Amino acid sequence: MTHHVLIAGCGDVGNALGKRLLDDDCKVWGVRRRVDALAPGIEPWRIDLIDPETYTKPPARFDTLFFTASADRRDEDAYRAVYVDALRNLLAFLRDADCPLERIFFTSSTAVYGQSNGEWVDETSATEPNGFNGKLLLEAEAIVAEAPETGVNVRLSGIYGAGRTRLVRKVWSGDAIATEGWTNRIHVEDCAGVLHHLMRLPNPEALYLGSDDEPVTTADVVTWMAQQLGKPIPEPGPASRLNKRCRNARLRQSGYRFIYPSFRDGYPGIAQEFVRGLAADE
Repeated sequence: MTHHVLIAGCGDVGNALGKRLLDDDCKVWGVRRRVDALAPGIEPWRIDLIDPETYTKPPARFDTLFFTASADRRDEDAYRAVYVDALRNLLAFLRDADCPLERIFFTSSTAVYGQSNGEWVDETSATEPNGFNGKLLLEAEAIVAEAPETGVNVRLSGIYGAGRTRLVRKVWSGDAIATEGWTNRIHVEDCAGVLHHLMRLPNPEALYLGSDDEPVTTADVVTWMAQQLGKPIPEPGPASRLNKRCRNARLRQSGYRFIYPSFRDGYPGIAQEFVRGLAADE
């Protein structure tokens, strides 16, 4: 059976996922503002997720939805418009359009955890976020959890990957600060790999935490990166308010194996990309 998949909010993660799905002979459609930036083979559905008035007849009877959209501004209205309202409106529209949705995957965030004293968190941990972003993501997760379709929420930690060179740039320029406090990461390719893996499970859990194998302090990351780049070790700074450790045991137990198990595996390629860009500019 050929799966008809919609990736709503088809950015870096969605494009990487779409490539995997196409290799599996799925038919894939994507929604994003710049449809010319969709990966080759992903068909566009030209709608604006946050404006239901633009919704047109679905180009296929989708059976799987990946909602991987992200807000373009970090404010409460933008978050609610994308993560809560657009998700709810799109699901209602697809149901009314007689799409036989079987599974819904929603990319949430570890921002739903309010822990800040170095605690380990997993799928069973309390979710008492301090910020509006975590609170609104929990609202969106509830929409998926309560859906009649099989719903899977995936809480991703800090995403990094090709083209995301901000931290490398700061180390290179000497602007990085070696702050203490635990941080958590997942590479773009692993975000896509996790979603692809979960889609292929016959009976996935309703909730997964998506983060690599090694929580680490920012100080450790920038110190290692400075050594790789041959730059001075960044000066220490005040402790970060972000300070929790994400445990990925449930995801590991499901059979997923990380492409980039730690930042040491994922950042070399990004750093090399950055240095090549500098050389090209000279």
